[in-house]
Amino acid sequence: MQFSSIKRSLLMIVLLVTSCALLLAFSINILSQVERYEQSIIQRAQAYAKITSFNAVSSVVFDDTSTEEQRLKSLSNSPFIEHVHIYRVDDVTSDLSFFASYNKQGLAPIPAKFAQIEQLTQANIEDNYVEVAEPITLDDNVIGYVYLRGSMDEVSSFWQNALLVAMLVFVLTVTLSVLATLQLRRSITKPLDKMVGVIQQVARDKDYSLRLPASALLELNSMSQAFNTMLDRVQQHIARQRKAEQEASTLNTELEQQVTQRTQALKEANRELLKTLEQLHQYQSHLVESEKMASLGDMVAGIAHEVNTPIGLSVTASTLLQDKLKVMQEKFDERKISTQEFERFLNDCDDNLAIIYRNLNRAAELITSFKQVAVDQSTEVDREINLCQFMDDVLLSLRPRLKPAENFPIEIECADDLVIETKPGPLNQIMMNLILNSMVHGFDGRQQGKIHVSFAINNGELELVYQDDGRGVPVNIRRRIFDPFVTTKRGSGGSGLGMHLVYNLVTQVLGGHIHLFSEEEHGVEFIIRFPVTVVEHASEAS
Repeated sequence: MQFSSIKRSLLMIVLLVTSCALLLAFSINILSQVERYEQSIIQRAQAYAKITSFNAVSSVVFDDTSTEEQRLKSLSNSPFIEHVHIYRVDDVTSDLSFFASYNKQGLAPIPAKFAQIEQLTQANIEDNYVEVAEPITLDDNVIGYVYLRGSMDEVSSFWQNALLVAMLVFVLTVTLSVLATLQLRRSITKPLDKMVGVIQQVARDKDYSLRLPASALLELNSMSQAFNTMLDRVQQHIARQRKAEQEASTLNTELEQQVTQRTQALKEANRELLKTLEQLHQYQSHLVESEKMASLGDMVAGIAHEVNTPIGLSVTASTLLQDKLKVMQEKFDERKISTQEFERFLNDCDDNLAIIYRNLNRAAELITSFKQVAVDQSTEVDREINLCQFMDDVLLSLRPRLKPAENFPIEIECADDLVIETKPGPLNQIMMNLILNSMVHGFDGRQQGKIHVSFAINNGELELVYQDDGRGVPVNIRRRIFDPFVTTKRGSGGSGLGMHLVYNLVTQVLGGHIHLFSEEEHGVEFIIRFPVTVVEHASEAS
């Protein structure tokens, strides 16, 4: 911050105001005087022109040039007049002709002003001269013109004298103003300097017994009284503070003894608390692992049920084929097989074998998918996965636990050739928990619903957006959704560890972030981002 001095500021303000006022007054005065002087010069030129016009009437009428020349020489007594021309008007052609002239000694003649003569009937001022023309009349008839040029040297001299006087008055006035300002400044700043000295001593020595002296100036005296009052209050406050410090010192001594005793008790309590927290962390880890194993057990039971269907159909078809083969064997032994029966037997064999093949192939696909999902769930090693195929395996393993697909469709938005390198196990567990959460909590008591999952790569991170149009998350647990043991199914089989497991997998195992956006009766939206490596050769090979 830039500071300024009262002394300097006061002097500069007075000088500035005085200078501006003087300059304005001088400028207005000089300009008005010069304007009046110029008008007097014009009137003088017009008067000379009228006198010369009156005297030249007889000379023009009688064509007496020599007489007029002698009369014009008398104008040399006036230093103001520089040139005079007399023009005569031709009676026939009305053209002007030169009649007589006067030129001031030392000045060269000037050209005739035939063309400008009528305009010069109104006086014209140039840089250093004034021009005026006056008609020569006889019986109201113009018989000629007088052209007169006068000097403006008097105006220039007046300008110089006026400026010189103005400068002298300006310098004198400014000098007097400076002297008066210095005297005024001393009368104001001297008591101020004394006050500043006392204030600086108070600030430096912290001696609040000092007081500011009285001043003859009303404003400064009021400030001194106010400052002295403040010093009185500071002294009183310091006295009270010292007394309070003594009391506080005594109290602190007593408190220190009590704190020492209670600190020892707190240390013992903290040891017990740390042991309890350590046990709680162990229990929480066991519960999370139990949740993983329970999820894996539910998936195994569902896959077993799903595999039983194609295997049962295959067993039924093989049994039926075996019965037909036994009948055909008996007829073959008795040699009673007709062509139509054999042809029908072959068609039945073909149909049953097709049924057996389709169902066994379906069972093999289920078992392969289950093996991959099981391996992914139990490992946290990075490997390359095709996201579309990965999601197909996840949905296939969850099929027994999902609601009817026609009422609760699951839409997957993902590029077919998107292959990434990441930990499939945690990602599999995250997707299973989110989907089952929607089925159990979001669509509870509803006849239809929809889940939408999209994947995209942004700045080296996989952005997973999971949405459903279910019940949403209640306000009372929305902020605690990722905390352990938070559930809306308390007492109905919900452990409250599903979303806690998802949060830990995203933030700790995958090194990412998860955000929840939800309103009641308007579904949920989870946005998950974590770093991955995109496998470029997969897109190139495709």
